[in-house]
Amino acid sequence: MNPLDPKRTVAELKELRALTGDENGAQRVAFTETWLAARRFLRKKTEGLPLEIHNDAAGNTWFTLRGVSEKCLLIGGHFDSVPNGGWLDGCLNVLAGVEILRRIHSQYNGRPPVTVRLVDWADEEGARFGKSLFGSSACSGNLDMNEARGLVDKQGIRLPDALKNVGIDFERVKDSGAELKNAAAYLELHIEQGPVLLDLDLPLGAVLGTFGVERHAITFHGQAAHSGSTPMNRRKDAFLAAAKMSLEIYKIAAQSGNGVCTIGSCTTKPGIVTSVVEECRITLDQRHLEPAVLAKMLAEAKAAAEKFAGEGKVKVSWERLWQIPPHPFNNDLINLCDESIRETCGKSHRLPSGPLHDAAEVAAAGVPTVMMFVQSLHGISHNKIEDTKEEHLEMCVTAFDKLAEKTIRWIEGKN
Repeated sequence: MNPLDPKRTVAELKELRALTGDENGAQRVAFTETWLAARRFLRKKTEGLPLEIHNDAAGNTWFTLRGVSEKCLLIGGHFDSVPNGGWLDGCLNVLAGVEILRRIHSQYNGRPPVTVRLVDWADEEGARFGKSLFGSSACSGNLDMNEARGLVDKQGIRLPDALKNVGIDFERVKDSGAELKNAAAYLELHIEQGPVLLDLDLPLGAVLGTFGVERHAITFHGQAAHSGSTPMNRRKDAFLAAAKMSLEIYKIAAQSGNGVCTIGSCTTKPGIVTSVVEECRITLDQRHLEPAVLAKMLAEAKAAAEKFAGEGKVKVSWERLWQIPPHPFNNDLINLCDESIRETCGKSHRLPSGPLHDAAEVAAAGVPTVMMFVQSLHGISHNKIEDTKEEHLEMCVTAFDKLAEKTIRWIEGKN
């Protein structure tokens, strides 16, 4: 009898939904009482397994099944959610990991060939303080301490004080990096959160890596003038140049292959109906998996902005808001992930991840990493209507377990 029971994972996901959700969706925001209750639920689900369980210096919870080798297979996810979030985002990864620990314990009589560790990363979503990937970036060493030290929530509570309230010393969070000492591979399962697998009518996909991001504010500077007395050919309309940019970024994205570009906000001054726009500030978010293509997309956007500014007799200035490099995943593990999916459901698809995940931080720390995606109905996440077919949930637990076993063999082969 196969000790792996994917139906049990689906049942536990429903239990968690009943415990920590309401009519508006999941409410497991990090560092809140509901999140702590969810973590108590998680620990209860691991009872009966010979696990070493502890919270590290950043508040990440580690469940360790000691193996013959000290080399570690890491399986990761996050139990926190956005407010009014979906029932699967993050917690699917963790509860699937619990089921895999049960299978490995049963198969190897509690002593697998390599050490297997499940990690529940703290505050992946960044919903309360606006800083995503807190626990994993502290562990990878990439957390900007000065930036994080100044973060404040809507109630005026500082991040260090919120952490202190749950027993975490902010100044020591990077000590969590010691947890990666013997890490030989990292695996993460996640709902896709987008429509690619849905549109292809495929249940599962192997993730190539997480997109790099270039995020800028672009400000066009024109001249305010009376909207009634200023002829069209005499205007220096900052909004007109920005409007042309919004069309152009779709062309830039289309030419990049699978990159994406988004203008997410637009602010005008003086912002009244009787004046030509003097200043128009737009924000541009560009993402791609290949660094050279991402750089080309940015260069094309800058050239387009100069062109439209020139046509409209206005000036343009740029301000970088944020940047993160692409994080491609390990080729061997991508192949093993692909193989596990094909063995489970016959066909696989390789795709990049637009959203960031804890896996990006682990990869950035130098640990061989891969992710597996399962189809999202409606292509929607961070919403109470987020959903995945139960048969696909069962498939993803099966495929993810196959990937875990193949990865154990891969780690053994590298000894």
